[in-house]
Amino acid sequence: MAIRSLFVKILACVIIILLLVAAAANLATRLLGIPVDDPQNVAFVVRVGAALVVVIALCLWLARHITLPVARIGAASQQIATGALSTRVADVFGSRRDELGQLGRDFDLMAAQIETLMASQRRLIRDVSHELRSPLARLSIAVGLARRDASLGTQAQLDRIEQEADQLNRLIGQLLALARLDTGVEPSQQTVFDLSIVIDEIAADSDFEARATGRGVRIVASEQCLIRGLPELMRSAVENVVRNGIRHTPQGANVDIALRVSGHDGDERADISVRDYGVGVPDELLSRLFEPFYRVPGSSIGAGAGLGLAITQRAVQIHGGSITAINAMGGGLAVMMSIPIAHGDVRTNASQQDRRIERQP
Repeated sequence: MAIRSLFVKILACVIIILLLVAAAANLATRLLGIPVDDPQNVAFVVRVGAALVVVIALCLWLARHITLPVARIGAASQQIATGALSTRVADVFGSRRDELGQLGRDFDLMAAQIETLMASQRRLIRDVSHELRSPLARLSIAVGLARRDASLGTQAQLDRIEQEADQLNRLIGQLLALARLDTGVEPSQQTVFDLSIVIDEIAADSDFEARATGRGVRIVASEQCLIRGLPELMRSAVENVVRNGIRHTPQGANVDIALRVSGHDGDERADISVRDYGVGVPDELLSRLFEPFYRVPGSSIGAGAGLGLAITQRAVQIHGGSITAINAMGGGLAVMMSIPIAHGDVRTNASQQDRRIERQP
């Protein structure tokens, strides 16, 4: 019959240890042929040595029996915190019926509930976004028809309606993009591409747009590196961060982009840094920047809904990378992305090879 209480298990182990210590001590002296009343105290030394061996062995087993499940729960908690909501611990606990076994089953129940709630939330956002697309399309058509007979005084109101509809349409597009990223990317859709080419294109396009507002985008470092994934998705991810930096950088300043390779053979990573020269973000709020719909209190720059960085984080995670944000020395915010470099088959797609040739002088 399985013992259902961890306390009873420990108590039973203590009693067994005491009994085994006495038995091992007597057995050791008999096997070695040492009299119990040996004047050289050899028997005492042998008894103590045998007792220590038994105590150490049983204590190691007991410690492993208790700490292994606790360590597994800790590791599983960290995996869930990083978004792996399908993590479970039942394989470690097996058929245990003590308190740790119950803790493992409660943990799996909690994880399953969180996964269900998150899946329901994502499904709701996706379904609502799809349902809103049709009314918005009809609204845009109605505004276009109304312009035909509208007076000059009404045009301003119609412009406002169209502006709000466009903003809502962009929000719905971001929601659908986030929902698609949550479903993951098929390996067959991925390819090996040169990340430096993507960064060059982002910097050139963003700098052209930023010049109209008295700002600029420049590359301060660029190292050629190949990664595996979706070029357009990676472009969108980095571009979200650059556009965000442009909005918060004062006029006359630049947004700096750096691409460097770090690590050793077999563990190289492509490190992308995007830095603006704005006022930065309070340190206690940095970890929340990548939450969907989160906006820094008091921030009035731009009309974003707080989804851009959330989409970027998910895109970077799909590429096996990580993203963090810190306040840079000297002011401004620096967003850093780290992505594993592709190994093995490093052939780039033909379109990127053509663009590399075109960029050569």
